[in-house]
Amino acid sequence: MQAAPRSTTARSPRERVRDLLEEIPLVREAKAQRLYAQRAEHARVPRALRGLDARAIPTWLTGAPATPPGMRLAPSPPQMPIVGHFRNLGTGTERLASVLRMREDFGDVVRLRFGGITAHLFAHPEHLKEIFHTRNREFDKHTRGMFTLRLVLGRGLLTADGNDWLKHRRIAQPAFHRKKIASWADRMVQAAEDMCAEWSDGDVIDAHEAMMKVTMRIVGETLLGTDVTAEAGSVGKALDVVIPYINERVNAIFNLHPRVPTKRNRQFMAASSTLDDVVMDMIRQRRKSTVQHDDLLQMLMDTRDADTGERMDDAQLRDEAMTIFLAGHETTANALSWALYLLSKNPVAGRDLDAEIDRVLAGGRAGFAHTRDLTYTMQVIEETMRLYPPAWMIARSPVHDTEVGGYFLPARSLLFLSPWVTHRHPDFWSDPEGFDPDRFHPDRKGAIPKYAYFPFGGGPRVCIGNNFALMEAQLILATIRKHWHLHLIPGHPVEPQPQVTLRPSQLKMVVRRRKVLS
Repeated sequence: MQAAPRSTTARSPRERVRDLLEEIPLVREAKAQRLYAQRAEHARVPRALRGLDARAIPTWLTGAPATPPGMRLAPSPPQMPIVGHFRNLGTGTERLASVLRMREDFGDVVRLRFGGITAHLFAHPEHLKEIFHTRNREFDKHTRGMFTLRLVLGRGLLTADGNDWLKHRRIAQPAFHRKKIASWADRMVQAAEDMCAEWSDGDVIDAHEAMMKVTMRIVGETLLGTDVTAEAGSVGKALDVVIPYINERVNAIFNLHPRVPTKRNRQFMAASSTLDDVVMDMIRQRRKSTVQHDDLLQMLMDTRDADTGERMDDAQLRDEAMTIFLAGHETTANALSWALYLLSKNPVAGRDLDAEIDRVLAGGRAGFAHTRDLTYTMQVIEETMRLYPPAWMIARSPVHDTEVGGYFLPARSLLFLSPWVTHRHPDFWSDPEGFDPDRFHPDRKGAIPKYAYFPFGGGPRVCIGNNFALMEAQLILATIRKHWHLHLIPGHPVEPQPQVTLRPSQLKMVVRRRKVLS
């Protein structure tokens, strides 16, 4: 892994000693174990969020929370004793079908129970607007899933809350200003061009793996100033362990402590160690360097606490860098993968896309100046994220007892806000299962109700990297289609996997050189 150089002020004697000690493998390993232990403690889910406090007793016994006088409970599907609705949801693609059926059968607010945990599935844009925006202070991210994610991400921008989150957001925001994002367009296109140059006519590729690799390179070079291409394979294998593991812990009624040496815990710790090695090596290389960087990692390393004057410690730096590294490439890679899948199944849309690319690029290389005119390309990306939103399920938790839509919500219950469901709501989308990029034509886009479409969440906690991701996906897709068409292989079904993100089960595709009509 190579990091570009930077200039920096002289390091203190203490920092120089630390750098020397970190050259010793045993010291690095001890440090990694200490940081993992800290994350395991930060990931400890409070009893109330596990349905194990006194308020959960009525839920366990009757299948419903104790309700104040005059408050209504939302409709609820039939449930099993003790476990509640775990079986109703199913797993894999069955889970995606189940949440759609629940909305169809029980309406826009559906009450669920998982052991002693009360949950609600919300599907109507007006309810989502309340939770995300108008009453956002009443609903936070203290959910079982967010605590569990801290095993990987620590207390970074995605998993922090309250004042910690606001401080992290203010530090990172300048890296995502429009002018800054525009300055990275050439690097994004170069990464896409290099990927396309590796393919040959008739190659069979794993398209999702290719999209993961190219977006990983881009986030490494642009936000973290580091070339991580050589680590793409090991990071991909680690994520194949980490993502299902997190999903398993979120969906289990009971979990052993993550440091108990079970087989699954050991597999996760090994995969987590692989990711830590990559990110901590970025930080070590940057500290040794002597040339100034203008990227997010530099901002994080240079920032000082307003009260103490101290810089971020290793745990804070690791958590922020890991969050940017993983969240910054996984979701965009998923969106691109699904776009390639949908274009293979919808050749008419593919032809319209090719026509725009030929007209706008005129045989040249894509760049930031073209993004304004690659409107249909962006429509393809937006429609892809409607059908296959990378973050298919978003969770919030009421800070206090409250109500939304006229239904009672207990404090510290779970609220499920699902783009997968709302993006298919027949009241707001015609032919909701159809692929129609023209839904997002500039003349029609304004008619889409607010929060009928929310692939990046909403409110103050909307994804900080949404514009970065959209431009990246637009430029990569335009570059690929300029050179190649990718076709699905018959007999290799592709299914969405609803885990932390919505990945394709497999995406083997045949690469065919595109013939441009003169």
